[in-house]
Amino acid sequence: MAAREDATTSGRDAGGEMLRLDRQICFPLYAATNLMQRLYRPLLAPLGLTYSQYLVMMLLWERKSAHVGELRDCLHLDAGTITPLLKRMERVGLVTRRRERDDERRVQIALTPRGAALRRRAERIPATLAAQINADPDELASLRGLTTSLVDRLRRIALIDPPERFSSPETRRA
Repeated sequence: MAAREDATTSGRDAGGEMLRLDRQICFPLYAATNLMQRLYRPLLAPLGLTYSQYLVMMLLWERKSAHVGELRDCLHLDAGTITPLLKRMERVGLVTRRRERDDERRVQIALTPRGAALRRRAERIPATLAAQINADPDELASLRGLTTSLVDRLRRIALIDPPERFSSPETRRA
Protein backbone atom coordinates (compact mmCIF):
# COMPACT_ATOMS: atom_id res chain seq x y z
CA MET A 1 0.00 0.00 0.00
CA ALA A 2 2.91 2.35 0.71
CA ALA A 3 4.16 2.06 -2.87
CA ARG A 4 0.72 3.00 -4.20
CA GLU A 5 0.55 6.02 -1.90
CA ASP A 6 4.01 7.12 -3.04
CA ALA A 7 2.98 6.90 -6.71
CA THR A 8 -0.22 8.81 -6.04
CA THR A 9 1.58 11.42 -3.97
CA SER A 10 4.35 11.87 -6.55
CA GLY A 11 1.69 12.15 -9.25
CA ARG A 12 0.08 14.97 -7.32
CA ASP A 13 3.44 16.64 -6.79
CA ALA A 14 4.23 16.41 -10.52
CA GLY A 15 0.86 17.97 -11.29
CA GLY A 16 1.47 20.67 -8.72
CA GLU A 17 4.89 21.38 -10.20
CA MET A 18 3.30 21.92 -13.60
CA LEU A 19 1.02 24.58 -12.13
CA ARG A 20 3.91 26.64 -10.83
CA LEU A 21 4.04 30.06 -12.47
CA ASP A 22 7.76 29.77 -13.17
CA ARG A 23 7.10 26.58 -15.20
CA GLN A 24 4.68 28.21 -17.64
CA ILE A 25 5.54 29.39 -21.14
CA CYS A 26 2.67 31.86 -21.12
CA PHE A 27 3.84 33.87 -18.13
CA PRO A 28 7.23 35.10 -19.38
CA LEU A 29 5.58 35.98 -22.71
CA TYR A 30 2.83 37.86 -20.87
CA ALA A 31 5.34 39.65 -18.64
CA ALA A 32 7.58 40.51 -21.60
CA THR A 33 4.63 41.94 -23.52
CA ASN A 34 3.59 44.10 -20.57
CA LEU A 35 7.13 45.32 -19.98
CA MET A 36 7.70 46.02 -23.69
CA GLN A 37 4.53 48.07 -23.85
CA ARG A 38 5.71 49.99 -20.78
CA LEU A 39 8.99 50.79 -22.59
CA TYR A 40 7.10 51.86 -25.73
CA ARG A 41 4.75 54.20 -23.87
CA PRO A 42 7.15 57.17 -23.47
CA LEU A 43 8.42 56.69 -27.03
CA LEU A 44 4.90 56.74 -28.48
CA ALA A 45 3.48 59.53 -26.28
CA PRO A 46 5.01 62.37 -28.37
CA LEU A 47 3.32 60.85 -31.44
CA GLY A 48 -0.01 60.60 -29.60
CA LEU A 49 -0.17 56.84 -30.16
CA THR A 50 -0.96 53.91 -27.94
CA TYR A 51 0.94 50.68 -28.54
CA SER A 52 -2.05 49.11 -30.34
CA GLN A 53 -2.39 52.18 -32.57
CA TYR A 54 1.34 52.00 -33.31
CA LEU A 55 0.93 48.42 -34.54
CA VAL A 56 -1.92 49.48 -36.84
CA MET A 57 0.15 52.40 -38.11
CA MET A 58 3.15 50.17 -38.87
CA LEU A 59 0.95 47.91 -41.01
CA LEU A 60 -0.56 50.89 -42.80
CA TRP A 61 2.86 52.51 -43.36
CA GLU A 62 3.84 49.27 -45.12
CA ARG A 63 0.63 48.79 -47.11
CA LYS A 64 -0.90 52.31 -47.38
CA SER A 65 -4.33 50.76 -46.83
CA ALA A 66 -5.92 47.51 -45.69
CA HIS A 67 -9.30 46.03 -44.95
CA VAL A 68 -10.34 45.74 -41.32
CA GLY A 69 -10.24 41.94 -41.60
CA GLU A 70 -6.62 42.06 -42.78
CA LEU A 71 -5.63 44.28 -39.87
CA ARG A 72 -7.52 42.07 -37.45
CA ASP A 73 -5.82 38.93 -38.76
CA CYS A 74 -2.31 40.40 -38.83
CA LEU A 75 -2.61 41.82 -35.31
CA HIS A 76 -4.52 38.82 -33.91
CA LEU A 77 -7.34 41.04 -32.63
CA ASP A 78 -11.05 40.37 -32.54
CA ALA A 79 -13.68 42.62 -34.12
CA GLY A 80 -14.72 43.98 -30.71
CA THR A 81 -11.19 45.28 -30.18
CA ILE A 82 -10.15 46.49 -33.64
CA THR A 83 -13.34 48.41 -34.49
CA PRO A 84 -13.24 50.87 -31.55
CA LEU A 85 -9.48 51.22 -31.99
CA LEU A 86 -9.90 52.24 -35.64
CA LYS A 87 -12.80 54.57 -34.81
CA ARG A 88 -10.59 56.39 -32.27
CA MET A 89 -7.80 56.64 -34.84
CA GLU A 90 -10.26 58.07 -37.36
CA ARG A 91 -11.53 60.65 -34.84
CA VAL A 92 -7.98 61.98 -34.29
CA GLY A 93 -7.33 62.13 -38.03
CA LEU A 94 -4.82 59.30 -38.50
CA VAL A 95 -6.91 57.06 -40.75
CA THR A 96 -10.03 57.05 -42.85
CA ARG A 97 -12.61 54.26 -42.89
CA ARG A 98 -14.56 53.61 -46.08
CA ARG A 99 -17.09 50.86 -46.78
CA GLU A 100 -16.60 48.94 -50.03
CA ARG A 101 -19.25 49.63 -52.67
CA ASP A 102 -19.40 45.96 -53.73
CA ASP A 103 -19.69 44.64 -50.18
CA GLU A 104 -20.65 47.06 -47.43
CA ARG A 105 -19.49 44.59 -44.79
CA ARG A 106 -15.88 45.21 -45.87
CA VAL A 107 -14.29 48.39 -44.57
CA GLN A 108 -11.11 49.80 -46.09
CA ILE A 109 -8.73 51.64 -43.75
CA ALA A 110 -6.30 54.16 -45.25
CA LEU A 111 -3.76 56.58 -43.87
CA THR A 112 -4.54 60.27 -43.86
CA PRO A 113 -1.73 62.70 -44.69
CA ARG A 114 -1.35 63.27 -40.94
CA GLY A 115 -1.07 59.53 -40.32
CA ALA A 116 1.46 59.12 -43.13
CA ALA A 117 3.54 62.02 -41.78
CA LEU A 118 3.92 60.30 -38.39
CA ARG A 119 6.13 57.69 -40.02
CA ARG A 120 9.16 60.00 -40.09
CA ARG A 121 8.79 60.72 -36.39
CA ALA A 122 8.38 57.01 -35.61
CA GLU A 123 11.45 55.83 -37.54
CA ARG A 124 13.75 56.22 -34.53
CA ILE A 125 11.57 54.16 -32.18
CA PRO A 126 12.86 50.64 -33.05
CA ALA A 127 16.51 51.67 -32.66
CA THR A 128 15.77 53.52 -29.42
CA LEU A 129 14.01 50.50 -27.97
CA ALA A 130 16.76 48.12 -29.11
CA ALA A 131 19.33 50.33 -27.38
CA GLN A 132 17.28 50.28 -24.17
CA ILE A 133 17.07 46.49 -24.23
CA ASN A 134 20.82 46.28 -24.87
CA ALA A 135 20.50 42.96 -26.70
CA ASP A 136 22.77 41.56 -29.37
CA PRO A 137 21.18 41.80 -32.88
CA ASP A 138 21.63 38.04 -33.38
CA GLU A 139 19.93 37.38 -30.06
CA LEU A 140 17.01 39.63 -31.05
CA ALA A 141 16.72 37.90 -34.44
CA SER A 142 16.69 34.50 -32.74
CA LEU A 143 14.08 35.62 -30.23
CA ARG A 144 11.93 37.08 -33.01
CA GLY A 145 12.20 33.80 -34.93
CA LEU A 146 11.22 31.69 -31.92
CA THR A 147 8.28 33.87 -30.95
CA THR A 148 7.09 34.12 -34.57
CA SER A 149 7.17 30.33 -34.79
CA LEU A 150 5.18 30.08 -31.57
CA VAL A 151 2.61 32.61 -32.83
CA ASP A 152 2.23 30.60 -36.05
CA ARG A 153 1.66 27.38 -34.09
CA LEU A 154 -0.82 29.02 -31.73
CA ARG A 155 -2.67 30.64 -34.60
CA ARG A 156 -3.05 27.31 -36.42
CA ILE A 157 -4.45 25.74 -33.27
CA ALA A 158 -6.82 28.65 -32.67
CA LEU A 159 -8.11 28.51 -36.26
CA ILE A 160 -8.37 24.73 -36.43
CA ASP A 161 -9.60 24.06 -32.91
CA PRO A 162 -12.19 26.53 -31.67
CA PRO A 163 -12.13 27.20 -27.91
CA GLU A 164 -15.33 25.18 -27.41
CA ARG A 165 -13.36 22.01 -28.13
CA PHE A 166 -11.31 22.55 -25.00
CA SER A 167 -14.19 23.32 -22.66
CA SER A 168 -15.89 20.72 -20.51
CA PRO A 169 -19.45 19.57 -21.25
CA GLU A 170 -20.58 21.36 -18.07
CA THR A 171 -19.09 24.64 -19.30
CA ARG A 172 -20.72 24.25 -22.72
CA ARG A 173 -24.16 23.72 -21.11
CA ALA A 174 -23.83 26.80 -18.90
